[in-house]
Amino acid sequence: MNKFIRIDMTTLQASVGDVPEKYAGLGGRALTSNFVNDEVKPTCHPLGKNNKLIFAPGLLSGTTAPNSGRISVGGKSPLTGGIKECNSGGTMSQIVARMGIKAFVIEGMPAEDKFYIIKIDMEGVTIEEAPEEILGGCGNYKAIEILSEKYGKKVAIAIAGPAGEYRLPSANISLKDPEGNIRSAGRGGLGAVLGSKKVKAVVIDGTGAGKIEVADPEKFREASKVFAKALLDHPVAGQGLAAYGTDVLVNILNEAGGLPARNFTKGRIDYNDNISGETLNATITERGGEGKVSHGCHPGCVIRCSQWYADKSGKYVTSGFEYETIWGLGADAGIEDLDAIAYIDRAMDDIGVDSIETAVAVATAMEGGLIPWGDGKAVLEIVKDMAKPTPLARIIGSGAAVVGKTCGLFRVPVVKNQAIPAYDPRSVKGIGLTYATTPMGADHTAGYCISGNILKVGADIDPLKKDGQIEYARAMQIGTAAIDSTGMCLFVYFGIADNPAGFQALIDMINAQYGLALTADDVNKLGESVLKVELDFNKRAGFTREDDRLPEFMEYEPLSPHNVVWDFTPEEIDQVMNFDSEGESEELRIS
Repeated sequence: MNKFIRIDMTTLQASVGDVPEKYAGLGGRALTSNFVNDEVKPTCHPLGKNNKLIFAPGLLSGTTAPNSGRISVGGKSPLTGGIKECNSGGTMSQIVARMGIKAFVIEGMPAEDKFYIIKIDMEGVTIEEAPEEILGGCGNYKAIEILSEKYGKKVAIAIAGPAGEYRLPSANISLKDPEGNIRSAGRGGLGAVLGSKKVKAVVIDGTGAGKIEVADPEKFREASKVFAKALLDHPVAGQGLAAYGTDVLVNILNEAGGLPARNFTKGRIDYNDNISGETLNATITERGGEGKVSHGCHPGCVIRCSQWYADKSGKYVTSGFEYETIWGLGADAGIEDLDAIAYIDRAMDDIGVDSIETAVAVATAMEGGLIPWGDGKAVLEIVKDMAKPTPLARIIGSGAAVVGKTCGLFRVPVVKNQAIPAYDPRSVKGIGLTYATTPMGADHTAGYCISGNILKVGADIDPLKKDGQIEYARAMQIGTAAIDSTGMCLFVYFGIADNPAGFQALIDMINAQYGLALTADDVNKLGESVLKVELDFNKRAGFTREDDRLPEFMEYEPLSPHNVVWDFTPEEIDQVMNFDSEGESEELRIS
């Protein structure tokens, strides 16, 4: 990949240049976070002209490596005020990589109040006004259909939905998947940043793109086979996720007493079977039609944890119907009907808002008396109203922290103003340390300690005790930052955590592609260096150790059924990001 593209929305001009030397060996999250730290003013307003948005495929994207189709998006978050990287499936990462594009950056801000389409193809970049029919409340499903008709069925698309046009802090960037449905770079409000640049959509036409050059094709093929086998042989990655999706976790977390319910007031519900992964599977299977129990969110996915959820007549409703969304609306907000949750999920995709932030904001609003508990119809209408948006929709679309302040609540489950996901840190203590210390704000994907705390993959650590959690949370964040830089799906961790051959195969694929001799230590150094860069940005943006804290109510409100509280001291929390290695880690250089 030898192209680095800058798109200046102030001048409506683009330049295609060589990759800066510093970024030549980086990909995915490592590239986006380094770029943001280098070029974005940490104290800038996230929606002002000085913020920048960067899209970067991973180190292995565009190859035949299994599950390597994630694209990273980086910028300063309107929700947290800190650095943000979020990644997504879809078709964009593979196409961009095969076009030889290391990254493309959107910067500046146009003078006129018009929205634009950025089109990137093998000839360069064009910027044109967005068609009126995809603006002013047009949903993402319809907009992607219109853009695909105009530019070609096989183009990749990243789009700001109506929420992004209105720059709501929970707005995500929606990406077209292989069938023309929607995947999301969801957290932190980067869709609002895209909207602030007056970019309605980025269209990538890969016609004429070649194949990724691999230094040692035979070694790459052998490593790829070992890696795929490691994924498919694992009971979680190869069986559980394909059968039940991520929603398999509802019954598991409910049994563990770590399923946050009714705005984080208890850890278990009694209607879990209504919304479980097993019920999801049975419902899709029974209804038939367009429903699919297992589906890949990007080309080359072998885990296939996504699915198509159909209505009672067998017609497609939504895909990528994730545990986080089902938990947030089902357990946290008390909506007991899976169909009702599915229609809200579709509406959130159509409007372009983060389903975690929105669901937790909804539950917070329910505690604040703005919405009746468990009222799926009311929630559906509020989400749809984000396309207008009405005052209440604006409040909900601004995230859980704003809702909590509006309602005068102290029980507001956020860290760095970002909503806490679907694992209560009082009874799953490892994930609590991730929430507290990741530079991203509360984010389970930044260091998935559920693996060792609950699933017993890669480690076996009692989730109710503090023992071993600090070291584990640190190691998981380092490893995740490295995986995010490869373009790999987070769930490949299940295939490599307890399988040395699988982990070595991942390293061997990188070595074979670039003609290197990296070791596991090099991979760890990469992850550590990424975290240091992100922490540096946040420090310069004004964050301190005091921002690495969970909500105070969790320290004195015991969570049933185990009646536990969050009991890590500030001094213990601060140890998570104290790295063992001396001095600065060397960068992993791949060129």
